[in-house]
Amino acid sequence: MVSLANPSAAQPQQCGNVPEAEALVTLIANDPQQQRPHLRCNGLLTKLALEKAKVMAERGLVMHNLNGSPNSHLRNGGYQLPNYYGGMMSNQVEAIAGGYSSAEQVWRAFKLSDAHRQHLLGELPFYREQDEIGVGFFLDENAPHVQYWVVYVSKGDSPDQQSEFTKEQIPNKSIFDPVLESDNNQEGF
Repeated sequence: MVSLANPSAAQPQQCGNVPEAEALVTLIANDPQQQRPHLRCNGLLTKLALEKAKVMAERGLVMHNLNGSPNSHLRNGGYQLPNYYGGMMSNQVEAIAGGYSSAEQVWRAFKLSDAHRQHLLGELPFYREQDEIGVGFFLDENAPHVQYWVVYVSKGDSPDQQSEFTKEQIPNKSIFDPVLESDNNQEGF
């Protein structure tokens, strides 16, 4: 079981913007296959995840590269990614889905995608070092997928940070990854 920690009791951080998002955080953190020893809640990641979920609903799309790449969305929003994370069209931080009505359903779907399971459970050494999480959930009954989910898991930046990974060892869930759809307007990844 992974411990979810807030960096400061004086400044509590939200892992999710609503109970549905918090439920998904709990499922990710407590999954028996979770490889990380702990995850810290990051309120900025949660805020940026909600922003992305709203943009997806407004456009009726479940897509990583709306208004730029996931990595650039975090950087433009003030989150300090490590400098060795990719820029344009790069995604080492985001998992998205639409059309899943519960945290349990979307978690099952994420686990069926190799790339997203590896990211969210820290199955690869690169992902295992990611220690901060924020989840956004947005419901819009007039949007095509109704429920929109965004998960950010990333490594917090530190001044002395250096990459121990070669370019080939840094995974990239870019726009070239498949988007899966089911018969009931569910999309993800």
